[in-house]
Amino acid sequence: MSLDIERTRFNMVEQQVRPWDVIDLRVLDVLSRVRREDFVPADSRALAFADVELPIGHGERMMKPVVEGRLLQALAVQEGDSVLEIGTGSGFVTACLAALARDVTSIEIHADLAAAAEQKLVRSGVANTRVLVADALKGFTPGRRYDAIAVTGAVYREPAQFRDWLAVGGRLFVVRGESPAMDAALVTRTGEHAFREDSLFETDLPYLVHAAPPKRFVL
Repeated sequence: MSLDIERTRFNMVEQQVRPWDVIDLRVLDVLSRVRREDFVPADSRALAFADVELPIGHGERMMKPVVEGRLLQALAVQEGDSVLEIGTGSGFVTACLAALARDVTSIEIHADLAAAAEQKLVRSGVANTRVLVADALKGFTPGRRYDAIAVTGAVYREPAQFRDWLAVGGRLFVVRGESPAMDAALVTRTGEHAFREDSLFETDLPYLVHAAPPKRFVL
C-alpha cells in the first residue's frame, strides 16, 4: 500500500473532513479505513481524496468527502441498525454505511451504476449490503421500515414516502430545495405521527431522477 496514498487519505480526514465539524470518531475511523480510491472512476483516481465532486456518469457525481462525513455523522448509525440508501452512485457511501450498520439496502435507478457499485463492494469485502435497481420516487416499496435513510441526491421537495419508511426513532438525511442553495436536513421520527427537523448546513447536489424542480417557462 502506497505511503503517499495513506498520507493523502489521512490529510483528507484531518484537513478536510474533521475541520468541517465532523467529530464522531466512528465516522472518522470509517473514512480512514474504507478505500475511497477503489470506488472512484478510474480516470478520477488521482482526485479520490480531493475536495471536489467527481462525475460518475448519467450526470451524477460523488459527493465531496466533507459532505459524506456530515451525512454519516448526522445519521448516527449504530451497529444494530438497518439502513436504506437512496442513490447507490459509486458505492462508497454504501460501504461506509455498511461498516457502521448491521445491514444496508441501497437502491440505484441506473442499472450500470448499480452493477459497478456492487462489484466494487464485493471486491472490497463488504458482505452486508444489497444493491437493487429501483426508482425511489416511482414504484419502489421496501415493505418495511428502516432505522436510518441516506438520500445521496437532492430533491426539490421531500417525497412523503421517505418518512413513511422510517421506524420510530429513525433518522433521514435529505438535501432539499433549489440549486445553488439547498438545505441539508436531518428528519427524526419521534413518534408514529411525529417528526423533528434539524437544518444542518447549506450545500448543492445533483437532483435524484424525477426530483428536480418543475420547468419554468419564461415569455
